[in-house]
Amino acid sequence: MRKAWREPCSEQRDFLWPTSSLVALWFPEDPSLERHFKGHRDAVTCVDFSLNTKQLASGSMDSCLMIWHMKPQSRAYRFAGHKDAVTCVNFSPSGHLLASGSRDKTVRIWIPNVKGESTVFRAHTATVRSVHFCSDGQSFVTASDDKTVKVWSTHRQKFLFSLSQHINWVRCARFSPDGRLIVSASDDKTVKLWDKTSRECVHSYCEHGGFVTYVDFHPSGTCIAAAGMDNTVKVWDVRTHRLLQHYQLHSAAVNALSFHPSGNYLLTASSDSTLKILDLMEGRLLYTLHGHQGPATTVAFSRTGEYFASGGSDEQVMVWKSNFDVVDYGEVTKVHRPPATLATSSRNLPEVDFPVPPGRGRSQESVQSQPQEPISMPQTLTSTLEHIVGQLDVLTQTVSILEQRLTLTEDKLKQCLENQQLIMQRTTP
Repeated sequence: MRKAWREPCSEQRDFLWPTSSLVALWFPEDPSLERHFKGHRDAVTCVDFSLNTKQLASGSMDSCLMIWHMKPQSRAYRFAGHKDAVTCVNFSPSGHLLASGSRDKTVRIWIPNVKGESTVFRAHTATVRSVHFCSDGQSFVTASDDKTVKVWSTHRQKFLFSLSQHINWVRCARFSPDGRLIVSASDDKTVKLWDKTSRECVHSYCEHGGFVTYVDFHPSGTCIAAAGMDNTVKVWDVRTHRLLQHYQLHSAAVNALSFHPSGNYLLTASSDSTLKILDLMEGRLLYTLHGHQGPATTVAFSRTGEYFASGGSDEQVMVWKSNFDVVDYGEVTKVHRPPATLATSSRNLPEVDFPVPPGRGRSQESVQSQPQEPISMPQTLTSTLEHIVGQLDVLTQTVSILEQRLTLTEDKLKQCLENQQLIMQRTTP
């Protein structure tokens, strides 16, 4: 397996290494390209891992959704249903459901198995750009070119409420880890923070010089990162609303970003065809990854952070092994540290380009190197968690049935009240 080269470390954050002093050292913890999948017939727009990292979903401009299996030689599922480009995908927290949004203005909720069954509903009056489940799985949020953000009940696909202060397309909306806040990014050059309970806009961040393409919460919930068409990534504190970090490392629009579950790293994808990994604690660039031919359109870490996936306009989905933060895999459930309180522009930091392993362009089942089955926790704990997830799924189904019965009861009660009013009217002289 060929490894990526790491940028030499420096105690001084803005120290610019002369070219002659760049020493190529071999670090076993550097990111490595594990697999790449070919199957889409147009640009890949979105990727997301399931809870157990056994499945990877991707959407494309070809109107199809693909479910790739991390186990080598397993066949992928192709889900056809949307009538236009698939713009977003997101697994539910349990991994039992998969939501997708499309340019056909609909959202589909899929069961990610070989049958690929789905329910569909018209969510917006224009392209659906983003879909994201709340951490409890009971609701999800969508964003659209109709300038609105909407929140829905998961199991009944029932509309709950709308957030409507943006004055241009809304490209992204995400729940906070605790589900109390929603953040949205728009072509009106603002990022807005919303309180889910009051449905009020808490704050508008207006520091971007162009369309804001993507936004997400830090795993700690204390700050947000936003990517923009102005080639920048900015990190704000959601409590003080202060700008913490400002990166201008890409030479073209930043299309997507993803936090490592530890909260220590941020991954970005850009139209300059590169991925970059930022060390948020140090406020500096760690890696520049090359692989996609043309714009890199989407990135996502797995739930444990052991892997990350990227997609591009070259129709390819790539799966990378992180390697750089092995210690943090066991720290995911512990308290996350927010990024350093540091406003810094890292444009002067050195970069070391990574060679891509040979064999690109092979079939969708090609393996760059035989990846081992991802192991992020002991087998006994995994079995226990799978049992708990199964029980939660049963509980979720039970709640859904109770909701349906409650709705029927409400309808019957309403009908009884209407009949009573009619009887009273008839008996009144």
